[in-house]
Order: sequence, then C-alpha cells, then structure tokens
Amino acid sequence: MGRRRRALADGLRAYRLIAGMWIRSTMAYRASFVMTAFGNFAATTLDFVAILLMFSRVDGLAGWPLPDVAFLYGLSALAFGLADLAVGSVEGLGRRVRDGTLDLLFLRPAPVLAQLAADRFALRRLGRITQGLLVLGFALVGVDVDWTPPKVLLMPVMVLSGAVIFGAVFVAGSAFQFVAQDASEVQNAFTYGGVTLLQYPPAVFAKELVRGVTFVLPLAFVNWLPATYVLGRPYPLALPAWAAFASPLAAAGCCALAGLAWRAGLRSYRSTGS
Repeated sequence: MGRRRRALADGLRAYRLIAGMWIRSTMAYRASFVMTAFGNFAATTLDFVAILLMFSRVDGLAGWPLPDVAFLYGLSALAFGLADLAVGSVEGLGRRVRDGTLDLLFLRPAPVLAQLAADRFALRRLGRITQGLLVLGFALVGVDVDWTPPKVLLMPVMVLSGAVIFGAVFVAGSAFQFVAQDASEVQNAFTYGGVTLLQYPPAVFAKELVRGVTFVLPLAFVNWLPATYVLGRPYPLALPAWAAFASPLAAAGCCALAGLAWRAGLRSYRSTGS
C-alpha cells in the first residue's frame, strides 16, 4: 500500500510539473490562447445551437422540454470538458507508438501515464468547460425542480463522477492503442460520441443502446440516471431509485478497469526498436 501511495504521489507531482510547464508556455502568448479558447468555445456552442434550432420546430424530445434537455447537455459537456482538460492528451498515444517517441517516456523517472496525460496540456479546452457551465446555468434557470438537500448535493457529485468516468474511458481507449496503434477514431467513438449521446434524453434511443451504456460502458451514470432523479422523471429501464446515487461507484469501477487495461497495455508494449 505504501508503495502504491508513493507511486501515486510521484505521478501527481510529475503531472503537476509537466502541466505547469505547458501552462507557462501557453500564457507566454496570451492573445493566441484567448483566440484558441474562444474558437473551442464557439465550435462546441454550435452543438447547442443545433438543439435550439430543433426546439424551434418541436415542443419537446420524448416529452423532455428544452430546459431539461439543456440540463442534460450542460452536465455532460461540463463533465467531459473536465476530463478532456485533465487527461485528453492520452489519446495521442497511438501516434507516439508509431513514431517511437513513447520510448522516451520510459526513460524518465516518472509514471508514463502521468507524462502522457500532462503532455501538451491544452488550456484552450477551457472553452468547452465554459460553454458547458453557461448551458447548465441556462438550464437551472428554466427547470422546474424542487431543490431538496439530496438534489443539491448530487449536482457536484454527478459532475465530478462524470468527469472521472470519461477520464477512465480516455485511459482505457489509450491502452487499446498499444495493440491497435491506429485506433484513435475508435476511442473517439466512445469519448466524443459518448458525450454527444448523453446530450439527449435516454427515451430517444433504443432500449438496447440504453442498456449498453448502463451495464456495459456505464456512461448513463454521468448524467442520465442522476439527472432523472433531480428532474423527477422516470428512470430508464425501470432501475431502482438508488441508481441515481451510484455514480461514484460507477466511477470507481471504471477507474479500476481502466487501470487494469493500462497496465496490460504497458506490459504488451515492445518498443519500435528504433
């Protein structure tokens, strides 16, 4: 246990130092940072504009009005934005495997995952987080919710748990690239595709898909299940009431599985020989 704690502490320290280096580099060109962050904000805003255009023609999606859908959108965008900011750089592992630069990370006295996650730490991703916060604020003004203490406490819990779940998906997808080096698009199907899926009510999708993102890849715990409790809506798949509070458990399980996948990927890596 002490050895694992030291390894975790070393990883966090390496992550902080590398990320800090990239932040200082970014802030040396502040005008460039502002423009790229605004570009990221504008690009992600177009997703919500599409939803607004949809609601200009309909009153609801599967019985969900605009504020409720915006609530789902804001939660998923915020959770994904936090995960993308923290560990989104791991999706570049396949490129490093192909060009041989991954070998350099093994030569440094720091965990490979920490180095990879902090590499090219992109502050421009704050644009997505800002956009998610604004949409969530818009939703909170419009939703009809009786704010009891459990619902209030559940808000930060579901955002943080959702960020951890997406982060675990990033790491597991990156581990898959040890085997399939050109699989970044497969990973994107579960990360960027997952956040797009969660922006819409579960009733819009087939039950088989809802079961898949609940029991196989538990993205439903990012926002679908806790949000239905907050909004007072029926749970998808007629799940028990306590499922809304199981996001931290789902996040812990995802982290454990992602850790196993990452260690298996590291053990299978044989370098490029160059």
